[in-house]
Amino acid sequence: MTKDLLLRIHSPEFQAMSERVLAVTQLTSRLNVLPFDDAAGKADLFEQILGRPLPERVTIYPPFFTDNGLNLELGERVFINQNCTFLDYAGIRLGDRVMVGPKATFITVGHPVDTEERRVWLTGGPIVVEENVWIGAGATILPGVTIGRDSVIAAGSVVADDVPAASLVTGTKASVRRQW
Repeated sequence: MTKDLLLRIHSPEFQAMSERVLAVTQLTSRLNVLPFDDAAGKADLFEQILGRPLPERVTIYPPFFTDNGLNLELGERVFINQNCTFLDYAGIRLGDRVMVGPKATFITVGHPVDTEERRVWLTGGPIVVEENVWIGAGATILPGVTIGRDSVIAAGSVVADDVPAASLVTGTKASVRRQW
């Protein structure tokens, strides 16, 4: 995760972010219970969530979750399957023809590891997914990551580092890095 401090908790900017999260949570709650064939209802709610109409030829299957929505940029012919989460406060850009499998998670913010700073700051960075990338089911993309054009992220992968173009990324590996 990037070490950049994005936002001081309990600041006016944090309060504004919190208010947006509550408003968008209400909108996504409504979106996620609409009948699947209610195209007009979904279009209206997506416009409120994203702050603009959903681009033509973009497909998003609910349930869909985001904490901000205003910082989610979708290219042409993007496909997002069910149960995906986009925590987009620091910005997420999906290039043209990106496909996202079910239960994928994109997280642009977190907290410092240091226990004193953890409750004071949000950290993070934008996520950029270039053209024609396939993100497999259950993959997690962490703050500050760029995924290069034509790459494939295998199901269940946790992506913490940039991915070069035309690459296959697989696997998860949790290990003790430090103890205190």
